[in-house]
Amino acid sequence: MGTEETGQVTGTKDKDYNIIWFTEACLSNVLRLETYIADAERDGDQELAGFFRRAQAESRKGAEQAKEFLAQRLAG
Repeated sequence: MGTEETGQVTGTKDKDYNIIWFTEACLSNVLRLETYIADAERDGDQELAGFFRRAQAESRKGAEQAKEFLAQRLAG
């Protein structure tokens, strides 16, 4: 597996890039789910809106945990 990028090209090691990517993905999901919640509410589907709110809360939680983890890694 000598073709994998490990930071030589990007200047960022895979493990660091991965946590940065994960943080961004979680935050993007929080924003996307805001649209899904609004769509469900506009259609009067509170059950689906609640489902998306719970999913949004989990994505927000993942982003917060990832930001804390990344801050620890950058400080060390």
